[in-house]
Amino acid sequence: MVGVNWIVAILIGIFAGWVAEKILRRNDGLLMNLAAGLVGGLVGKWLIVDLFGFHYMGWVSSAIAAIIGAVLILFIWGLIFRRRA
Repeated sequence: MVGVNWIVAILIGIFAGWVAEKILRRNDGLLMNLAAGLVGGLVGKWLIVDLFGFHYMGWVSSAIAAIIGAVLILFIWGLIFRRRA
């Protein structure tokens, strides 16, 4: 996450994971939200900066990138580990 310190990155990660969880209508818990948000931040940064060439800085842009990445992470996680009813 560009332009934020590690404590803010953790908080953004938790928030991004929570938002992604709500978008996908899942209930994975705090640790999965944190993991999805932090890994999603890296995936979102890769997608936005490295793949599409847009540069951003600050916590709002980092949160948007992390949410995009977290949604992708949780979606792929759900495809791999489908819950059986």
